[in-house]
Amino acid sequence: MGGLKKKKNPCLLYGAALLLLWIAAALLVPELSPYTYTGINADIRNQGSSCLHLFGTDKFGRDIFVRVWYAARISLLVGVTGAGINAAFGLLYGSISGYVGGKADFLLMRIADILASIPSLLYVILITLVMGAGVESIIAGICVAGWVDMARIVRGEIIREKGKAYIRAAQMEGIRPLRILFVHLLPNVAGPILVNLTFLVPQAVFTEAFLSFLGVGIAPPSASLGVLIQEAKSQIQLYPYQMLYPMCILCLLILALRLFGRGLENVYGEKTER
Repeated sequence: MGGLKKKKNPCLLYGAALLLLWIAAALLVPELSPYTYTGINADIRNQGSSCLHLFGTDKFGRDIFVRVWYAARISLLVGVTGAGINAAFGLLYGSISGYVGGKADFLLMRIADILASIPSLLYVILITLVMGAGVESIIAGICVAGWVDMARIVRGEIIREKGKAYIRAAQMEGIRPLRILFVHLLPNVAGPILVNLTFLVPQAVFTEAFLSFLGVGIAPPSASLGVLIQEAKSQIQLYPYQMLYPMCILCLLILALRLFGRGLENVYGEKTER
C-alpha cells in the first residue's frame, strides 16, 4: 500500500527529497569547504568551473560554489521567516474575520484589499529608506501585505466550517468563541492552511531575489541568491556562468517547494474527497 501511495503522489516524495538535499547543501557546503564566501584571490579571477572551484570564481577571485550555497541560506531564511510571519498574521486575521462575520468581517477584508492593492515593491522601497537595506527590511516589506492571501483562505474555510452541526452544538453548550475557534475550527481547516503555507515560502524567496536583483532588496556585502545574480549582471556577456549557477540553485529551491506544496495539496485533496 505504501508503494501505491508513493506512485499516486510523486510530487510529495520528489519535492521532499529535493528540498532536503538543497537544505543539506546550504548548511554543509559553507562549513566544509576550504574557501570562505568572502575570500578574495586576485590570481584566480573569472575562472571557469574546475575541480578546485566547481562553479568557477567571480571578478574578485571568490569561489562561486561557496558563495552560492552561503547565499542560499539567506534566501531560505528570508523565505521561511517571511512566510511564517505572513502565515501567523493571516491565520489570526482571517479566522477572526470569518468567525465574527457581519460588518466587522466586511471592514476587515476591505482593509486587507486596500493593502493588497499596493505593489509590494513600494512597501519595500519605503521601508528600505527608513530602515536601510538588509534582511530585516526585505522581510518587513514582504510581510506588509503578504499575509492577505492566507487571511482570505482562512476566512473562507472558517465560514464554510462554522455552519456545521458540531460548531452549532459547541455554541449551544456555551463554549467560549475563542475556544471554538482555536480548538474546534482551526484544526479542521489545517489542511488548506498548511498547503498555502508551503506556497508562501517560494513566493517570499522569489520576491526577495527579484527585489535584490533590482537593487532595492538586500545590499552587498550581504549575499543572497538575488544579490549574486545582480552582481553577475555586468559580467553576463563575458562570463555567463556567474549568473547561471545562482539562478539554477534558486530555480531548484522554488521547484522543490512547489513540488512539495503540490504533493501536500494532493494529500489533503484526497482526504477531502473521502
